[in-house]
Amino acid sequence: MAAGVYTVTQISAYIKNLFARDYVLSRIAVAGEVSNCKYHSSGHIYFTLKDREAQLSCIMFAGERAGLSFRLENGQQIEAEGQIAVYERSGSYQLYVRKCRLAGAGELYEKFLRLKAELEEMGMFDPMYKKPIPSHCTRIGVVTAATGAAVQDIINISKRRNPYVELVLYPAQVQGQGAAASVSRGIRRLDAMGLDVLIVGRGGGSIEDLWAFNEPEVAHAIFDAETPVISAVGHETDVTIADFVADLRAPTPSAAAELANFVYSDLEQQLDAASQEIMAEVHRKIRTLRERLSTYNERLQRLAPQNVLEHQKKQTEQLSESMKKSLMLKLERAAIRLDNSENQLRHSMEERLRQSKDRLKYAAGRLEGASPLKKMSGGYGYLMDRSGDGVKSVSDVKKGDSLTVFIKDGKLETQITGTETIYYREL
Repeated sequence: MAAGVYTVTQISAYIKNLFARDYVLSRIAVAGEVSNCKYHSSGHIYFTLKDREAQLSCIMFAGERAGLSFRLENGQQIEAEGQIAVYERSGSYQLYVRKCRLAGAGELYEKFLRLKAELEEMGMFDPMYKKPIPSHCTRIGVVTAATGAAVQDIINISKRRNPYVELVLYPAQVQGQGAAASVSRGIRRLDAMGLDVLIVGRGGGSIEDLWAFNEPEVAHAIFDAETPVISAVGHETDVTIADFVADLRAPTPSAAAELANFVYSDLEQQLDAASQEIMAEVHRKIRTLRERLSTYNERLQRLAPQNVLEHQKKQTEQLSESMKKSLMLKLERAAIRLDNSENQLRHSMEERLRQSKDRLKYAAGRLEGASPLKKMSGGYGYLMDRSGDGVKSVSDVKKGDSLTVFIKDGKLETQITGTETIYYREL
C-alpha cells in the first residue's frame, strides 16, 4: 500500500477516536421529533430524531430503559441525553441515549405519569370503587365553566333527551391558577345536594389547559364523592387523572350528557307498554278470579242443603221415572212375549187338534172298518156263548151248546147240533 493511503478500518477508527475525545459529543442533549421507532426483541430501542433540516440515528440499550418513564412513539417531541459515537461497521455515527424525556409539555406529562402511578397504587382506580350511573337521572349536577361550548352542549343535549331534567350548575374555574381548588369545591358542594349524578369537565385544550383535572385535589374530591361522577374533560383523545378516578369516563361533555340523561320519549313508550301489560294482566287476573268465584258459587249451590235435597229429590224422581219406564218396558216386553206365547200355544193346540182329528178320523176309519156292526150289516153275525164270551173257533163250542147270534137288526138264540172244522188254504 502506498504511503499516505489508509484502509477503511483505519479511517473509521480514527474518526471514532476523534468523536470519543470530543467533550461536547460525549455528554450531549439533543431535541427533536421521534420517527422510525422500533422496539427490538433484544430490549434495545432504535429510533431517529429529526427536525426540518436533518436527522440523527439513535439507540437506547436495554440496560438504559429503566429510567424511561413513558413509551417512545413516533411524532413525540423529546430531549435525549447521551453520547454521539461512530459505529465502525457501517461507518455512521449515532446517538447512544442514556436518558430521555418529553420536551416542552414533557415535564407535565412525567408529573402526570408519576401521579397516575401513585394514585393507582393507592387503589383509587380500582373498579370495585366505581359506582353505577343511575339509569333514570332527574337531577344532574354540572361542574364546569359557566360560559363556553361545553356547558351549552350539556344543556342542549340534556333538554333534548329529557325536557324535565333538572340541571344544577356550579360555575367553576377550569383553567389557570386556583382552577383545581374551584373544581374540587364544586364537586363537594353538589355532592352534598343529593343529586343523581355529577358531570365534571370542560372543553378541549392543551395539557397545560387541562392540568387542573390532573391535580391530586380534584382526584380526591371525585373519589370521596357519594354521588356517581362522570368525567368529561377535553376531546376523545385527551386523558386526565380525573378520567381514571371517575365512576365513568365520557370522551366529551356532549357524550357525558348523553350518558347521564335518558330519553324521556323512550321512557313514555316503555311506561305505556308496561301500563298496557299491567292492565292486560289485571284483566286476566279479574277474569280468572271471576271464573273461580263462579266455580265456587256453583259448588256452594251444589253443596247447599236445600239444593242438595232438591238435587236428591230430582234424582229420586228421575230414578222413579226411570224405574217406571223400565217396568213398563218390561211389562210391554212380557205382554209381547205372552201374546207370542199365546199365539204359539194356539197354533200348537190347533196343530195338535188337527193332528188329533186326523188321527181320530184315521182310527175311526179303522174302527169302522173293524166294527162288528159294520160287518153285521153286510150279512155277518156275532156269536157269543152263555158266559158272554165271543166264539171265535169251532173248538170253543160243542154239540148241544146254546149260542146267541147277533145280526144287523137283532139277535137269534140257537143250539149247536154239530160242528165241522174247515181248513182254509191261503192263496
